[in-house]
Amino acid sequence: MDIEDLRTFVDVADAGGVSPAARRLGVAKSIVSRRLARLEAELGVQLLARTTRGAALTEAGATFREHAARACAEMDAAREAILPDGDLRGRLRIAAPLTFGPTHFAPVFAEMARRHPQLHVHAAYSDRFVDMVAEGFDCAVRVGYLPDSNLVARCVGPLFGRLVASPGYVDTHGSPEAPDELAAHEALMQGTEPWQFMDGDAVVTVHPRGRFKADNGTALLAAALSGLGIAWLPDGITQQYLDSGALVHVMPRHPPPPAGIYVIRPPGQHPSLKVRALTELLIACFEQAPPV
Repeated sequence: MDIEDLRTFVDVADAGGVSPAARRLGVAKSIVSRRLARLEAELGVQLLARTTRGAALTEAGATFREHAARACAEMDAAREAILPDGDLRGRLRIAAPLTFGPTHFAPVFAEMARRHPQLHVHAAYSDRFVDMVAEGFDCAVRVGYLPDSNLVARCVGPLFGRLVASPGYVDTHGSPEAPDELAAHEALMQGTEPWQFMDGDAVVTVHPRGRFKADNGTALLAAALSGLGIAWLPDGITQQYLDSGALVHVMPRHPPPPAGIYVIRPPGQHPSLKVRALTELLIACFEQAPPV
């Protein structure tokens, strides 16, 4: 039984169809279909039911998918165990934030590829929280505060942020001095996320409201610069505007608690060598670097 056929079947099952799996694998759809047909012929059962919306696992396919995924993982671990130190191969798929990814993390990913010529590094940039298992990512880099989940997280560096607004907004609406005053202001947010602030040693949580929302920090920065409201943004994208006076620091006596930069991976006994190598490289870049 060909390991590539098994791996392709797992990718089709997780992606929900031949076309998305082919894009994930970087091969033609005909190759994916041929591998699936070969695997089903060898097993003598139908693993996938093709539909107009993609492909759904049959009962046999659902059972076999778990065994196939474990077999692929074991084969990857076996290959890694016999590789010379530092000799990484295969594919590393990384989900990274759109706000910081191209500026802060892309150079690290490029260095990862430079150090390991046999490794294919594929990065996807989006500020949404991807489904790592369903979308086939080996790991994700996330910034901010992490929600509870069954994923495994490793902090690789600090991230600091603050409330900012334009001078025009402050001149018109005033500046809040304490967290409970935020209810009277327009908040620029990604969704309905709570904001946290330090009040001495205590953490205070508030639920601000606003009429402008965007799914990434760059868009919220643009809204803050235009005077639409108050935004919680990382220092890494606001510092130049604070220095120029285009933005002002709001509520400085109640800073948000420090957040972090994290490498996230699906649960499992051990991270792959590829994920471990990327994590160590990110730590070297951000743990002792100036805060993002």
